[in-house]
Amino acid sequence: MQSAGFEAALRACGRTPVRLDCGTLMLRRRIGGLPVAMLPRAQMDDPAATLELARKITQAPLILSPRAPVDLTAQGALPLISPPHQAVIRLQNDTDAMRAALHGKWRNRLKHGEKSGLRMLCHALPRRADHWLLRADQTQQRRRGYRSWPVPLTLAFAATTPRAAMLFEAFAGTTPVAALLILRHGDTATYHIGHTTDAGRAASAHTLLMWTAMCWCAQQGHRWLDLGLINTISNPGLARFKLGAGADVMPLGGTWLHWAPLSPMRRIARLDRAVMALGP
Repeated sequence: MQSAGFEAALRACGRTPVRLDCGTLMLRRRIGGLPVAMLPRAQMDDPAATLELARKITQAPLILSPRAPVDLTAQGALPLISPPHQAVIRLQNDTDAMRAALHGKWRNRLKHGEKSGLRMLCHALPRRADHWLLRADQTQQRRRGYRSWPVPLTLAFAATTPRAAMLFEAFAGTTPVAALLILRHGDTATYHIGHTTDAGRAASAHTLLMWTAMCWCAQQGHRWLDLGLINTISNPGLARFKLGAGADVMPLGGTWLHWAPLSPMRRIARLDRAVMALGP
C-alpha cells in the first residue's frame, strides 16, 4: 500500500493520495462525514519527521498503521488496535532449498498436485471485471462476510503497471479449477486473491499454484512473498496452509490515532505499550 503501483491505481480510480517528502504515501478519506488521513503500512524510521510532514498538509485525524512495531506515544498518538501478524515467505532462486523449507504435509500435497495432470497458466490479469476469479472472489466475500479491494481498484493496479498483477490458473482440461492473483511491487510480491473449486481441492490445485507462484516470483527477482494476515484462532486452516508453505510470522505496527484534541490522553496511552508489542 506504499508502492508506486498502488498510488497509480488510486489515481486511476479518481482518488488523490499525497506522497510526503519522506516518500510515505498518505491517503485521504471521509469516515462518517469526517475527513481523515491515513498512513497505511508506513515505514516510520523517524516518526517525528513523518508526522511533521503529514501535519504540514492536514490537521485532520491521522490514522497510522506502521509496517513494524514502533512506539508512537512520544508523538502523542493513541493506540487503537493491537498489531496483527502477517505471513511472509523468503524467496530463493534455489528451488531445492525453498522446497526443503516446506512443511512435510504441505510438500506431500504439492507432490499430489504435481501428479494430478492439471494444466497451469501464468499471465497478466485480463482487464475484465467479469473474469471468473474476480466473480468467484466477490461471491466468497459476501458468503464469508469480509471485504477486500473493490474490483475497479484491482483492475486499475493491473492496467497502470504492466505485468504487476499476475494470474496463475489451474485447469482440468478446459475447466478452471483454481486460480490465484499475485500483485508485484519492488522486491516483494503479495498474494491478493485466490479461489479453488471442489475439483481443485481434490487435486491439490491451490498448493500447486502457490508453489508455482513462489518459484516464478523468485525467478523474477522478488525476495519476499507476502501471504497477508495470519490468524490461528479465527482461521486455523488457512494459517496452517501459509505456515506450511514456509512462511515466517512477522508483527505489523498496529493502528494508532494522532489528533491534537486527543493529545492530553498521551499519558494513558503509555499503559498500552505491551498491547502494541512494544514491551513493558
